[in-house]
Amino acid sequence: MSRTSANALLLLAGAIWGMGFVAQQTAMENLGPFAFIALRFLVASMVVLPFVWRECKRPKQPLPDLLPIHFVQFITIGLCLFAGMAAQQVGLLTITVTNSGFLTGLYVVFTPFLAVLLFRQWPHPIVWPATLIAMAGIFLLSGGDLSNLQPGDLLTVFSAACWAMQVVLIGRFIGRTNRPLTLSLVQFMVTCALAAIVSALVETTSLDAIKAAAFEILYTGIFATGIAFSLQVIGQRYTTAPQAAIFLSSESLFAALFGAIVLGERIGLIGLSGCALIFAAMLLVELVPELRKRIA
Repeated sequence: MSRTSANALLLLAGAIWGMGFVAQQTAMENLGPFAFIALRFLVASMVVLPFVWRECKRPKQPLPDLLPIHFVQFITIGLCLFAGMAAQQVGLLTITVTNSGFLTGLYVVFTPFLAVLLFRQWPHPIVWPATLIAMAGIFLLSGGDLSNLQPGDLLTVFSAACWAMQVVLIGRFIGRTNRPLTLSLVQFMVTCALAAIVSALVETTSLDAIKAAAFEILYTGIFATGIAFSLQVIGQRYTTAPQAAIFLSSESLFAALFGAIVLGERIGLIGLSGCALIFAAMLLVELVPELRKRIA
């Protein structure tokens, strides 16, 4: 697969996730956040399971054996996915779909930082001013007053760091096994199990509530999780983690678009300026290094 095709898959994943923000918020009119996560990832696991069987039984080329260390790596990615998903979902209780989408997109900035901390992969110098621009965007998105930041804003920033960790680890580990769908299944099952445990401890869920949120569960389970996360893992086999992050960050724009269309959300001029700064930081992180390469 060419890098262009891989990036197109990542862009499609971002679009699917953007619509998923709307479903994530409306689902909590009937379900607690952890019950929703558990059901969403249960559906996703069932969706991807037949494809995992095909990947293992009918590979197009010989696959390396799966070793215990590979499952440790896959489970670690699953832990990052659960942490990011939980923080984002709980954050949606107090902030809008639009804000959540743009703040989640900060993983574009966090990804190079984590690559340095974990694997000594130094980013392009543009990352440092881009980080300051992104922080200024968060300030404006809060209305120009840090006292306006909701707990959900801070949780969503934390979720962005978790997504960045997931992107970095997928980029680091997927090439060693060449089993993107198996990785997807493991991270889905880990997230489902942990969310189910938390839900059982702190939430009360009824069958009627599950039925009322059935559309959101099915949409996010099949499309925003089973398909989109698998597209992410497949696409990351053929592109870099920072480049993957910029295409995946398109979910921010799609979240704002669908939030306006479906939920009628609007933000003021100051908030829009903050969104523009955050998106500019995302673009700078990826586009400036690529332009420098072409000029050189």
